[in-house]
Amino acid sequence: MPTPPASASDARDENGHLIRELHGVTLASILEYLQAHYGWPGLDERLRMNCFVVNPSVKSALTFLRRTPWARAKVEALYIETRTAEVTGKK
Repeated sequence: MPTPPASASDARDENGHLIRELHGVTLASILEYLQAHYGWPGLDERLRMNCFVVNPSVKSALTFLRRTPWARAKVEALYIETRTAEVTGKK
């Protein structure tokens, strides 16, 4: 069993990569993970973006997130927070 990280910012995924660095994680896989974890209503509740409310789909959300840097940053931050909590056992 791996030792717990010194702090949440040092949390690592199953491959040993720091979660906060998003090493090898695509925006599509981030969005699919968050959608499976929270659902579209949960994502809207946490991030307040129309792409999660009006006819939500991975494809349309990706289109929006790829051309909107502030929105992408929010989604990535939620992913890091969620994955870190999952890995460190602080659900």
